[in-house]
Amino acid sequence: MGGRLQDKVVAVFGAGSSGDGWSNGKAAAVLYARHGARVFAIDIQAAAAAATDAIIREEGGVSAAAQADVTKPEDIERVVNDIVTHWGRIDVLHNNVGITEMGDPVSASEESWHRVMDVNVTSVFLTCKYVLPHMLSRKSGAIINISSTASVQINPLPYFSYYASKSGVNHLTRALAVHYAPHGIRANAVLPGVMDTPLIYKQIAGQFQNTEEMIRSRNAASPMGHMGTAWDVAHAALFLASDEAKYITGVCLPVDGGKSCTGR
Repeated sequence: MGGRLQDKVVAVFGAGSSGDGWSNGKAAAVLYARHGARVFAIDIQAAAAAATDAIIREEGGVSAAAQADVTKPEDIERVVNDIVTHWGRIDVLHNNVGITEMGDPVSASEESWHRVMDVNVTSVFLTCKYVLPHMLSRKSGAIINISSTASVQINPLPYFSYYASKSGVNHLTRALAVHYAPHGIRANAVLPGVMDTPLIYKQIAGQFQNTEEMIRSRNAASPMGHMGTAWDVAHAALFLASDEAKYITGVCLPVDGGKSCTGR
């Protein structure tokens, strides 16, 4: 397919899936490879990273896999060094790791707050900390951060730490874009809306009476009348990572079927 990222080296943090089916990170990793990229699939679960790696290889793509916890600087430093040793550079950094934990400021524990912040936004800081020096040395690179429309909207779910962390990802992305633009490095964020991915069945379903109610509610939340898929997010990320977007930086792009236009 096309070769829109032909021979680019792409590091995908959060490239595995938390269950059967396609997560945003898994779909992005596979799509990058289908367009000619050499993909390093990284996930906290080694088996999940290996599964994505296997799909890419079975399709004739070029891939490698690694286990890493994005809240641990030593893990990120090790993986980044391995990628540069293995393939010489990193052209695209894709940050896809994110969790939700329910709770408002009264009910949520401090431990939960810090855990969500560490996984969702500190991880982006840490991957950039170790990847940016390599991009700076080549004066070239693209960073794709997966945020959420929850960063710009409040919905019925009481995940205050998720709202705050994803808003932080947006502004961190804009700061990266402005600061590193003179160095040939672009940074953009993708804001998925209501998406049908394995993670919602683990982290969101408990807020509804049953799975069927969750699906109905999430479908109704989109003006299009249905949830999006991981491939919708992946295609947006592919565009922003490619040279077709070479004059686009600092953008927070909703992929949400129009949901962010509704105010609900």
